[in-house]
Amino acid sequence: MLVLSLDTSTRVCSVALHQNGALLGCYELLTEKTHSSLLTTLIQDLVTHAGFSLGDLDQIAVAKGPGSYTGLRIGVSTAKGLCFSLDKPLVSVHTLEAMAAQLTPFYPSDYLLCPMIDARRMEVYCAFYQSGELRRETAAVIIDENSFSDLLDTNRIVFFGDGAAKCRETLGKHPNAIFPSTEVHPSARTVGQLVAAGKGATEDLASFEPFYLKEFIGTTPKNRL
Repeated sequence: MLVLSLDTSTRVCSVALHQNGALLGCYELLTEKTHSSLLTTLIQDLVTHAGFSLGDLDQIAVAKGPGSYTGLRIGVSTAKGLCFSLDKPLVSVHTLEAMAAQLTPFYPSDYLLCPMIDARRMEVYCAFYQSGELRRETAAVIIDENSFSDLLDTNRIVFFGDGAAKCRETLGKHPNAIFPSTEVHPSARTVGQLVAAGKGATEDLASFEPFYLKEFIGTTPKNRL
């Protein structure tokens, strides 16, 4: 099974190629340039340098969001275009779930992982995971000194991602708040890992749209632990 994965949820433009769950290659660019000028070139170079053609792909996976509206549109439209032209299935993976998968092996199973994506001003997109399982649904949260107080009182929480700096300023002194020293970005590498593990959802090409979140949370109740 040869799977091409894309993640353009943030300013990182990331593509990865897995074969039967093994990583063959991953290209990532952290740049202010628009992803539309980079993504197709990265895809073609990665697949070619790995010794394949686009027609050899079995699946195409994409990080569906939340994240940058523009970035998500570019990633999803590129993935859908490839799937239409190559007649391949499209699999979507939640961006925050893929971020959490990067750190799950490095922390005890009773820790909560809170990946965060900057949503401008003091707002972040975030969710809570434990041992790879969702514990609190994705939400857009305005950060202040009382944010997540119900969880921090009883749990060790790892805050990471490009939105975590906002939390560090207000929650950094809390004994249960942990902030990794290395910044963690969304990556197509873990999108592909999750697909290889049987996670993700096969999407209908005609109707699939990115998960923008703000349109979503207005009609969905907030889950609690």
